[in-house]
Amino acid sequence: MTVIEPSAIGIGANATPVLSMSEPAASRLLQMMNEKELSGYGLRVFVAGGGCSGLQYGMTFDNEGRDGDTAFEAHGLNVMIDPISYRYLKGATIDYVDSLMGGGFKIENPNAVSGCGCGSSFRPKEDESEDYGATEAEDAYGYSDAQGGGCGSGGCGCGH
Repeated sequence: MTVIEPSAIGIGANATPVLSMSEPAASRLLQMMNEKELSGYGLRVFVAGGGCSGLQYGMTFDNEGRDGDTAFEAHGLNVMIDPISYRYLKGATIDYVDSLMGGGFKIENPNAVSGCGCGSSFRPKEDESEDYGATEAEDAYGYSDAQGGGCGSGGCGCGH
């Protein structure tokens, strides 16, 4: 698993790493980009409003960095996170799990106090209210058009 060092992304040396990504996750994402012929693209990881727990994780392929993005490389994969999503994803881990029931991405997030059974949505520690500011990221970064999945979106499969 790659842990992105804080010094590599321009934050203080004592800060929590932004995100950890396993080699299987990066490898699968690179394979998907290759299949879709997306050269010059990277992975944008974000948080958007929705899901049965309040916020949901999203990932999309993007070929354009934006002002304020935190960008880094994990196992050859370029990764971007916007400043609003950064605060909810700091210290999270992305893995790819392949089992008899199929494969999928799994996100472990130390910032979540609860989540849906499918792992696609969560409620963050720092904010007990239902207004997480994620819609600001959705508006500013166009995440409403991105591939998000999550409870209630029809793609979760957890029964919520």
